[in-house]
Amino acid sequence: MIDLHTHSNISDGTDAPEVIPELAKKAGCSAVALTDHDTLGGIEPARARADAIGIRLISGCEVSCKLADTKSAHMLCYFTDDAEGAPLGEMLAEFQKLREERNHKMVAQLAGLGLPITFEEVKEVAGGALSVGRPHMALVLKNNGAVGSVSEAFDLYLAAGRPGYVPKAVVTPKEVIDAAKKSGAVTVLAHPLLLGYSKEELNELVATLSAHGLGGIEAYYSRSTPDERVMVAQIAQRHGVVATGGSDYHGTVKPDLFVGRGKGDLVVPDIALEELEDRRSN
Repeated sequence: MIDLHTHSNISDGTDAPEVIPELAKKAGCSAVALTDHDTLGGIEPARARADAIGIRLISGCEVSCKLADTKSAHMLCYFTDDAEGAPLGEMLAEFQKLREERNHKMVAQLAGLGLPITFEEVKEVAGGALSVGRPHMALVLKNNGAVGSVSEAFDLYLAAGRPGYVPKAVVTPKEVIDAAKKSGAVTVLAHPLLLGYSKEELNELVATLSAHGLGGIEAYYSRSTPDERVMVAQIAQRHGVVATGGSDYHGTVKPDLFVGRGKGDLVVPDIALEELEDRRSN
């Protein structure tokens, strides 16, 4: 059993990177991937701990992109050890710069609405996170009594189209795939059913992305039903890409999800990792 989708407090999770391999080992996983949003900052401490306790750590990240119909999609990149100084690493560095600029604009807009929030508070809530963003702003609003919950903060102020929202810089899936391939990494379309596509639309998307060099799609996902997992795995097989999976663990941000087991019924087969590695060498 493996888990190829987890987050630490380097992005929007709540556990330190070192904790992720510990949780994976406890769950019975043979390998775990750390896939923080737009950053590789947690890989080194996570790998050191993984090596110490005898579990394999796969370096990774999750990159946001826009599809042709403007829907947001996420691309998981694996085997990113050689990304620094390569196209993928340069892309992530640019994202961090643009993210910082966007965060300042959003906090200024929220404060301009009369809401109790400062950028210093957002940074404090984020702790050591390298990918500071809307979840941290939502938590500040909640802590300061402006909203009753993080979800309410998004519904009222932070979701696309709401008064505190600022669009983020975007890249296309093809750009992520190309940068990853040139950096020795392999890409996987994350939680494809969250796109809201029909089976036919998803089939068409995977056909297009596989032609660009997509390595896999996340079939075994925590919030998918058994039938949905089978359906996505069949689409992967149809287009010759790997059916992968992971918990999308975020710690207390998503308290019903657990490393390795998702909501309790998730089992990602070890063969998925072997197949992804084959993609890297081809």
